[in-house]
Amino acid sequence: MRLSGRQVSCVRSGREVFSGLDFEAASGQALAVVGPNGSGKTSLLRLIAGLLAPAAGSIGLDGGEAELTLPEQSHYLGHRDALKPALSVAENLSFWRDFLGGTAGDTGQCLTAVGLGHATDLPAAYLSAGQRRRLSMARLLVVRRPVWLLDEPTSALDTAGQNLFEGVMRDHLTGGGIIVAATHTPLGIEARELRMGGK
Repeated sequence: MRLSGRQVSCVRSGREVFSGLDFEAASGQALAVVGPNGSGKTSLLRLIAGLLAPAAGSIGLDGGEAELTLPEQSHYLGHRDALKPALSVAENLSFWRDFLGGTAGDTGQCLTAVGLGHATDLPAAYLSAGQRRRLSMARLLVVRRPVWLLDEPTSALDTAGQNLFEGVMRDHLTGGGIIVAATHTPLGIEARELRMGGK
């Protein structure tokens, strides 16, 4: 499986964010997207996720499920955690499992895997920033998708949480997955760099 972009350009609100960008990552590989604020790191992830349309160029996934689009085979984990505060931790994860569809895992096991097994009935509103990030991490596990698009994935995580996430990412790569992560800090896993230039 190979994720690639060829001569990709991005325009937001009439401003060219980047142009002529080439990238690729194969099964078992991570790509760290680095660069200054405003250089287009998040925009690139959103293009791959299908949330934005490229102004030029193409993005594709070779070797995935032929009947599914690239966005349908991707998890996009933004820098904000998409949680419903009034729902419990378990209810939030169940919502995402049902919404995303596909091959689903056990919510209890996934929450235990990210260190939230003790908080399943706690309303998400009571979670710390780090716990909210762990709950988002569980979303990556509860529905299996080959491409992970991660925006500042270790933000708000303490050292233990960062170590946990490193293990989760390594397991995904070992299983043949692909990771594209926008980051200002080292991911803690082996990754090729895609450097974005400021405008």
